[in-house]
Amino acid sequence: MSRVALVTGGTRGIGKAISLAMKDAGYNVVASYAGNDEAANAFKEETGVAVYKFDVGDFDACQAAIKNIESDIGPIEVLVNNAGITRDRPLHKMDKDQWGAVIGTNLNGLFNMCRGVIDGMRERGFGRIVNISSVNGQKGQFGQTNYAAAKAGELGFTKALALETASKGITVNAIAPGYIATEMVLAVPEDVLKNNILPQVPLGRLGEPEEIARCVVFLAADDAGFITGSTLTANGGLYMD
Repeated sequence: MSRVALVTGGTRGIGKAISLAMKDAGYNVVASYAGNDEAANAFKEETGVAVYKFDVGDFDACQAAIKNIESDIGPIEVLVNNAGITRDRPLHKMDKDQWGAVIGTNLNGLFNMCRGVIDGMRERGFGRIVNISSVNGQKGQFGQTNYAAAKAGELGFTKALALETASKGITVNAIAPGYIATEMVLAVPEDVLKNNILPQVPLGRLGEPEEIARCVVFLAADDAGFITGSTLTANGGLYMD
């Protein structure tokens, strides 16, 4: 029987690529989304992947959704925490809501989702958790104190949970993408992309969502059981740690 893999934010962008790659690798994939019904329904029709709507920043909604997914499809053995938002502004112009929204989704969402699956993974003696962080959580980024703080927090969370769960057959790893050719990045004016962003990337190009997806498939595999607490950087050389 195929392992059940839940990909949060799994119907668009990097999340969509992860969902498709995991499906191609033989997983029984479930994708969550928060608000874009049209995109989610189109994704479901196109791929046949089950979709569930809930906000990862809402603890009770996450617990209810996990319970429903496991009742409908089976125990979640692979969790990919991909859902995230941005509310970019320099700190001196940032308000409390912009700070709280990003921390609530990107960092609290990590706790909400992992807390909902961790007991079952421990009982079964197997689990794979992959957290999608960001290069900006490693190096910082102007106008992103909220996002960088959340993404850096994900890396600390990953290492601590990896230590807690290693003896139970559960691995916890992070991926830190750089600039990836998603709708959000491609919406940047072409001159800004060409003159300001790409010159920072030694490989001289944007990454493709499928390249991040292949990293997830690798870390989620049964054969990756000796890798835990690690951060896999995929940024074209933009930042080397």
